[in-house]
Amino acid sequence: MSSLGTVYLVGAGPGAVDLITVRGAKLLSKADIVFHDALVDPAMLELCPQAIQVAVGKRCGKLSSAQEFINKRLVDAAKKYQTIVRLKGGDPMLFGRADEELGALQVAGIPFEIVPGITAALAGAASLQKSLTLRGIARSVAFITLAKASDMNDGAHYSQQPIAHPSADTLVYYMGRKDAALIAGQLMATSPNHHGDTPVHILEAVSTNKERHWESTLTELAQGKADTWFDPSSPALILIGQALQTIPVAEPIEENLQSPSSEIDDGLQHRQILTHGRRRA
Repeated sequence: MSSLGTVYLVGAGPGAVDLITVRGAKLLSKADIVFHDALVDPAMLELCPQAIQVAVGKRCGKLSSAQEFINKRLVDAAKKYQTIVRLKGGDPMLFGRADEELGALQVAGIPFEIVPGITAALAGAASLQKSLTLRGIARSVAFITLAKASDMNDGAHYSQQPIAHPSADTLVYYMGRKDAALIAGQLMATSPNHHGDTPVHILEAVSTNKERHWESTLTELAQGKADTWFDPSSPALILIGQALQTIPVAEPIEENLQSPSSEIDDGLQHRQILTHGRRRA
């Protein structure tokens, strides 16, 4: 067992090379072999020039690596190499089939570690400069995907009606490009928290120099206004919710900060507080 290598599931982050974690970059620099997703920027592989680089990505509608084949490759690699990196886009534990790969490693007795990454939803919020939560308006967020594994070819197809929408205030849809209009229509029909004027933001290739942004409402999304805007070659993220509304900048408020009295009570500054009492958090 001591001769087995360790498999590291590393989150590559949302796209930009410099958004990978320091730990992830260090592991790449000393990896013997790297199995990377299709969405990983080729420039990130420059961090591991010494490693064997194996593409095992999955893209909807394109030739993809079967998950069982990826699992076997990881197990076989751990019997031959000491440091194996499985480089996944975003965070490995979100829509990355990590459980299937970890299960195969556990059965084979292969040691592994998980290195988190920044998921696209958080990079999207940073790009928009809008919080996914907003005091008094949104205190819950849901990350959703409609893509499902096909029993026929292990690719991805998209579920049709009905779509189960979480009741969260802010919704972030991964891999929802093909169903964008359907998502919007059903939300307006079934969700008490989302209406025709609910803000919608779509980001493609978030955090990269190819990033694109579309902003509108649920009504226009349901009408298919974004259908021709999408670039099928770029990963898309759909963000929906009132927390994403554009809030006008308030005019500065001029206040009279002059005290009605010229004397300032600084008595507290010179008092001993809780001298003999017990302090409590």
